[in-house]
Amino acid sequence: MSTPTTVVGIDLGGTTIKAGLVSSDGRILYQTKLPSRAAEGPSAVIQQIAAAVRNVADNGGTPTIRSVGIGSPGVVDDNGVVKAPPNLMGWDEIPLAAELSHHFPGYRIVVENDANVAAIAESRFGAGKVHPNFLFIIWGTGVGGGIILDGKIFRGPTGGAGEVGHISIDYNGPDCNCGNRGCVEAYIGQRYLSQRTAERLRAHPESSLLGLVGGDFAKIEPMYIAQAAAGGDRFCREMLVEAGMLLGVAIAAVMDTIDLRISIVGGGVSGAGDLVLRAAEESARSRVLKPLRPDIRVIQAELGNSAGLLGAAGLVL
Repeated sequence: MSTPTTVVGIDLGGTTIKAGLVSSDGRILYQTKLPSRAAEGPSAVIQQIAAAVRNVADNGGTPTIRSVGIGSPGVVDDNGVVKAPPNLMGWDEIPLAAELSHHFPGYRIVVENDANVAAIAESRFGAGKVHPNFLFIIWGTGVGGGIILDGKIFRGPTGGAGEVGHISIDYNGPDCNCGNRGCVEAYIGQRYLSQRTAERLRAHPESSLLGLVGGDFAKIEPMYIAQAAAGGDRFCREMLVEAGMLLGVAIAAVMDTIDLRISIVGGGVSGAGDLVLRAAEESARSRVLKPLRPDIRVIQAELGNSAGLLGAAGLVL
């Protein structure tokens, strides 16, 4: 039996850089994390990425590493240029792959959008292994997405495909950070969902959510909403069902556009579980064209916080 290939996967975030040694059979053999130092600008972040790669090479027990995959927020083009990622200061257009090549001459370095990377991970190692075609949604602070067609990521001509969070579900809806109005992210992204829940909670003093946050409305976040809902809190259940329903509206738009049937949902908010996912599935099914309806499914991602590392590694495995 041949020895599995090992590569470095990097999950670049606005606060933390996660790095790991990953084998071709999907095992994380070693991992570490460093602060991203995003507030100090692109040069500092690139130095931290380089330090993370060296840490893995020095401690992973495989000194012959020559391939690095990186998942980054923002639009990423075919040359590994990262464009306008949120939460990274001064990153209007940074040639990340080229910059890292100066640190690691001769290495194969591939950079991809972080939601696409998570989609790749689920396709190769997670819930998408049995689904060659699916829409992946990562639902956390924002709402990101990736499209898997015939087992491969569909990036679009410039790398910007899959931005499901910025499908407008109401052209007169609330302002979104992207500059559009009524984007699904502006309804169900973590911050927006928490704000809307806090506004409505004032009319529901009986809700157990108040006790979970100690009466501090500023502390409301999806984790507590889900906890209260799991305990039977009617108000919180209604908030999560509504969030799932709104996500389903966006999912239906993608399903009708590119003839998909399966959506795999990951990210922190998706941890609310079946209550949200069933609401999303029912909403999507009710809105797609009739011939698609019997096969519409919305399922939970399997890889959790490991998706970023595994998918980044999958870029170069």
